[in-house]
Amino acid sequence: MHKFRTVENVDVAWHTVLMRVDLNVPIRDGKVTDATRIDRVAPTIADMVNRRAKVVVLSHLGRPKGKASPEYSLAPVAPELAKALGQEVKFLPDCIGPDVENAIIAAKPGEVFLLENLRFHAGEEQGDIEFAKSLAKLGEIFVSDAFSSSHRAHASITGLAELMPAYAGRLMGDEITALEAALECPKRPTAALVGGAKISSKIAVLENLVTKMDRIIIGGGMANTFLLAKGIEVGKSLIEADMVETAARIMGRAKETGCEIILPNDVVVAESFNANAPHVIVPVDKVSADGMILDVGPKTIETLKTSIGSLATLLWNGPLGAFEMEPFGEGTFAVAKAAADQVSAGKLVAVAGGGDTVAALNAAGVADGFTYVSTAGGAFLEWLEGHELPGVVALLDNQASAHKDGQLEEVR
Repeated sequence: MHKFRTVENVDVAWHTVLMRVDLNVPIRDGKVTDATRIDRVAPTIADMVNRRAKVVVLSHLGRPKGKASPEYSLAPVAPELAKALGQEVKFLPDCIGPDVENAIIAAKPGEVFLLENLRFHAGEEQGDIEFAKSLAKLGEIFVSDAFSSSHRAHASITGLAELMPAYAGRLMGDEITALEAALECPKRPTAALVGGAKISSKIAVLENLVTKMDRIIIGGGMANTFLLAKGIEVGKSLIEADMVETAARIMGRAKETGCEIILPNDVVVAESFNANAPHVIVPVDKVSADGMILDVGPKTIETLKTSIGSLATLLWNGPLGAFEMEPFGEGTFAVAKAAADQVSAGKLVAVAGGGDTVAALNAAGVADGFTYVSTAGGAFLEWLEGHELPGVVALLDNQASAHKDGQLEEVR
């Protein structure tokens, strides 16, 4: 288990807190279209405000490649953040420099600033220590609440943690605690449901999970390649021909470690990839030459519900079918509801993460029914792969330090 310092017991009153969050949210026509990430970080910011800190919010948005670009400005995020906090948020059109420093110095405790996109400066993604020092001038305490960006060794993530007294915010703490409970020290029996289109994006995830899970449920387009590796023809279904040997190797490794691999035994098949396309339900070995597997069938749904009913811990990443199109989300929705019911009954810890996963659980109307749903994408996958995340490592007790007068001094 990771031991990291949280900001709960730190005296922040009358201090300036630099808070790195992830406000990389979708924006269309100058309006935020999904405020989930804003809502997730608002509690930590509000807590700092209530404790009379000046709060300076740092974030990136998109990939502007080190240059200022209006389409990647965080300006439209400021009113949404203000709405979530119930107070004014002052937007500053840069994130470093004398104008920014002076505005923050003149601020009163309880005020909140949102700075412009960190990635408008090339030093952010380069992890440049000089850029980090320019940011560090703005405050006295660093709070990281951006788990979803913690797989990047960027200046505002690892650099500030080296330069300032560094602490985890509420969201960061919740993310790490939930993921460790599901992967590092889970209650057994355990299973991981891994879905989505391609094995190639999740090879490392699967190779790590077969050494840690009792079962792995494989769905989505990924399952088709595994079926092909077992000699089962899947018609015109999405496959990765160059991944068939990899799928076979993963199944062999699972057998060695005693991890059961669960694949569909019946499927929903259509001849066109369209919503409400004519479709049939067939055994998995009866897919026609022109057929495409778009969802799991009712027998598979019942098998998965039974399997989940016997679990203590479930880790979910990816959908079971083309859930975006009716009626090919029925498998994902039914199994997700079954998991949520087990959580509600106090019988299951269910942790989910990844962009498609969050969208699928929201579509199923059960996201709030899971024990924890992570908004992280790349960081979530790298955690599942077994990697240490730079932004998490930087917060560990034995890494915590601050530079004072050019000297490295451990923070107590």
